[in-house]
Amino acid sequence: MNAVRATDAFEKATGWDIEWRVFNSGTEVIAAMASGDVKLAELGSSPLAIAATQGVDLQMFMLSYAIGQSESLIAREGSGIAAVADLKGKRVAVPVGSTAHYSLIGAVAHAGLTEGDVTIMSMPPDQIAAAWDQGTIDAAFIWPPVQTQLLESGTRIVGADETAEWGYPTFNAWVVNTEFAAQNRDQVVAFAKVMDQANQAYLTDPAAWTADNESVRAIAEVTGAPADQIPEILRGYTFIPLADQVGETWLGNAANIMKSKAEFLQSAGRIDTVADDYSAFVNTDIAAEAVK
Repeated sequence: MNAVRATDAFEKATGWDIEWRVFNSGTEVIAAMASGDVKLAELGSSPLAIAATQGVDLQMFMLSYAIGQSESLIAREGSGIAAVADLKGKRVAVPVGSTAHYSLIGAVAHAGLTEGDVTIMSMPPDQIAAAWDQGTIDAAFIWPPVQTQLLESGTRIVGADETAEWGYPTFNAWVVNTEFAAQNRDQVVAFAKVMDQANQAYLTDPAAWTADNESVRAIAEVTGAPADQIPEILRGYTFIPLADQVGETWLGNAANIMKSKAEFLQSAGRIDTVADDYSAFVNTDIAAEAVK
């Protein structure tokens, strides 16, 4: 997406004057959507479940990507952490309520530990980087560019690709305000098409996305991450063609996935209730129209 964001492709396709904003966490995105300040956003699957449970007026209309090693548990050298089971008694930082937090809790459960066995410290990415430099945390479950920084002196213990295999899948989704989607259906469909084209451009030849690739340089300019780190970051994502998202595996199952995540978050004490039905928070028509 960031490669296309550096161009005016989204603006041309939709006719919108787009103001791109960067948030530190899903919690901030939820607040912006709830206030009506933001109409369309990218949101992780865990904060999406939280937002839907809270009744925030939004609908998921496509995946941005499934999360792989782009979100990983990184352990500090000398921390004594060589496996997830070694987290017992350790200080682990993560943005609470994020997809990384969901993966961390899943990893802890898979290792036979409880959340109480680990000191989980809620921090946004920039604070995680500072805490790492100060030596006040033993590990962190986080995404780039902070993950890349931590890997310079730390070790990857597990990624979200493995926790997905353990029964805790995570993804980033595009969501839109329900009323805005109804009033701007054609434009949101056009947005989805451009997003899909961007993903397909990468999937056509991932090996071509080297540090000197024009699109990689554009991503580096937009994100501030060094161009030579972008190819590895991209390999941490699983981009799914929109045509493959239409069906029972992804969009057709999104409401069930949301409920499952909400139930997990409730069991972890992060939310109080779980809704009976999350289907109102999924819009399958936009993607279906976009792939025609």
